Amino acid sequence: MMAEQGGKALSGLLGGLAQLTYYRNPGITEQLLKDQLFPDLPHHDFRVLLEKMTGILRSITSADMDFNQLEAFLTAQTKKQKGITPEQAVVITKFWKNHKVKIRESLINQSKWENCLRNLSWRVDLKTQSRRLDQINTPVAIIELELGKNDQESEFLCLELEETKVNQLLKKLTEIEESISALSYTN
Repeated sequence: MMAEQGGKALSGLLGGLAQLTYYRNPGITEQLLKDQLFPDLPHHDFRVLLEKMTGILRSITSADMDFNQLEAFLTAQTKKQKGITPEQAVVITKFWKNHKVKIRESLINQSKWENCLRNLSWRVDLKTQSRRLDQINTPVAIIELELGKNDQESEFLCLELEETKVNQLLKKLTEIEESISALSYTN
């Protein structure tokens, strides 16, 4: 029973650290975590536990560990002097399974400085009116981009491109893709 209560408290501590560090919840403080989860633990012992769990979470999130990496990492942590217990490793594994995706998304959102592409829609129309007769019945690509940042309202950008502009755009996108591929294979 005592180990189960300790596991719940540790799980709560990890959740609180995630709220504090990754989700930027201003209502969570270290003192609140101590008072709510470990009221009987001496302050010094709580600080040691807090620093240990903060370091482990930082290592796990910065490496974006998959579950095989996590298992190896936590096994190594249990074998270190003043490391973690196997029971704590189980709680950390369960926590990471439940929070990995959400923490990753939060970190990605925090690293964005500018708007990002939220949605893209396109269609091809035929021009039915034009000042020049030779442009009537020519295909035109209509592209609508939805741009936004985190919780802000979206902005919409609508582009009308004729065939030559579409070909130029496709060429540029191919060049970008090749550059990204070249960079990703060299690392």
